[in-house]
Amino acid sequence: MSLATTEATAATPPAARPRRWTARPGEAVAFGLVAIFLLAFLVVPVLTVVTVAFQDRATGGFTLAHVGDFLSNDLFMRSFWNSLYVSLMSVAVASLIALPLAYFTTRFEFRGAVLVQTLGVLPLIMPPFAGAVAMGLLFGRSGSVNLLLGDWLDINIPFMEGLNGVIFVQSIHYFPFILLNLSASLRNIDRAMEEAAQNLGSHGFRLFRRIVLPLAMPGYVAGASLVFIKVFDDLATPLLLNVREMLAPQAYLRITSVGLEDPIGYVISVVLILFSVLSLWVSSLALRGRDYATVQRGGGGLARRRLPRGQAVAAYVLILLILALVLAPHLGLFLLSVATVWSFAPLPDGYTLAHYARVFAESSQYITNTLVYAGLAGLIDVILGTAIAYLVLRTRMAGTRWLDYVAMSALAVPGLVLGIGYLRTYFGVTLPNDTSLAAFWGIIVLALAVRRLPYALRACTAALQQISSSLEEAAENLGARRLRVVRRIVLPLMAGGIAAGFVTSFATAAVELSATLMLVQSNADAPLAYGLYVFMQSPAGRGAGAALGIIAVVIVGLSTLASHLVAGRGGKESA
Repeated sequence: MSLATTEATAATPPAARPRRWTARPGEAVAFGLVAIFLLAFLVVPVLTVVTVAFQDRATGGFTLAHVGDFLSNDLFMRSFWNSLYVSLMSVAVASLIALPLAYFTTRFEFRGAVLVQTLGVLPLIMPPFAGAVAMGLLFGRSGSVNLLLGDWLDINIPFMEGLNGVIFVQSIHYFPFILLNLSASLRNIDRAMEEAAQNLGSHGFRLFRRIVLPLAMPGYVAGASLVFIKVFDDLATPLLLNVREMLAPQAYLRITSVGLEDPIGYVISVVLILFSVLSLWVSSLALRGRDYATVQRGGGGLARRRLPRGQAVAAYVLILLILALVLAPHLGLFLLSVATVWSFAPLPDGYTLAHYARVFAESSQYITNTLVYAGLAGLIDVILGTAIAYLVLRTRMAGTRWLDYVAMSALAVPGLVLGIGYLRTYFGVTLPNDTSLAAFWGIIVLALAVRRLPYALRACTAALQQISSSLEEAAENLGARRLRVVRRIVLPLMAGGIAAGFVTSFATAAVELSATLMLVQSNADAPLAYGLYVFMQSPAGRGAGAALGIIAVVIVGLSTLASHLVAGRGGKESA
């Protein structure tokens, strides 16, 4: 299971349970430990944020005064509407990018379809805030594209101005969610239905609008809802583009400038949670009561349609232009990482490796911390994911399904909200060395683990669902104890899914910024994403920041490749 596929399908619930056994003491202990972890590091911090948002500071009682202050403040309401506008427009632009790639590569004879799909997923492995600076150099007012347009046509297009820049960057970064889900849905449509429509005179765009897209709507809605959530909750991209009038930046600025006692920051956090949950609910509501089933999955082996020569040429040109656009951040970041000076020119004035040397000489701690934090977070996630999957699928204990629901609810909790919740909940908890728990580097690991738990959980659940419970029953009938059965039978057979879950959690945790931006107390404890954000704050540091960004892309890319290899080996072994 790859990184992109796991993230795009993380919200998919587990299938019906096979035969389950009665719970035993070891399973009860596992249930208790998992429940304590989720309560301590997910439920309680989130409830703390919600409580403070509705708590009177003088009496401690319930109040809506803070909500009233939020609603009556022009800045906050403008930030709310800006966030909503940017999220909806990002979904629209991301759809325009993803639809042609998905449609032409899945429904027609299209050479290079696998390469197009692979390149289309690459934007996900780059932190969006890293690509924002590179996009500014390419598409900004004095960027490469506008300099060339000014020389050739005497025009300047405001690609990166204000909210346009946020929409542009976010659309390019998150459109793969729509691409992945929509492609999967398009592949499952019975092509005989298209042929029947063609025989009745429906062709071209009418065929796509009336037959193909409606049947693929579940995949599109799933991808679009993920894009909306990610954009609505994103913090770093607007900050790096100097766009402060959005909800996530306002929450961050209120907490960091006014302090942890400021209730408005918590009200904004509650709004972020509500809209994340609302987007998931609306996406499920949009599909309720409708039948999207087809007779035969994938058309029962019917051949893909051929495009007429003229349309084929136009399709290739369109897709090449789209790929050039979505891969532009990678090119821009690489050029910036090796540029001596790049200002008011289409390309850098010269090239150097000094930025990489600076990173490894001065900031290698960022890389080391990232490997440690992401590695520990991935380990925690696969342990919890395996335990929850086993309890849900193999026991009759009451409440196991709620463990799954609570763990998956982390998808709807923005990293910024989790970070604020940790600060508020654990700032007063003191460790034996007189250090606040909220200032301890381990709290960053816990935040990363909670944020990425849904991905590992779905990978572990999928792996366990493919193991027949009859194998475990046979081992028990031969006298093996339950713990021995789990250790010698279940875990080895789940190894592929566990490894894929670890790699996915590791890769996504390596570039997480929203939660860590709130929790990092010193540069010595900062991970790579935080260092990248700090470097990108000043023009003098952007070369080194770009080099750090390329290193982040390499780490995530290698992790994604490892996930593919693990999934492939797991498939061969299970076969």
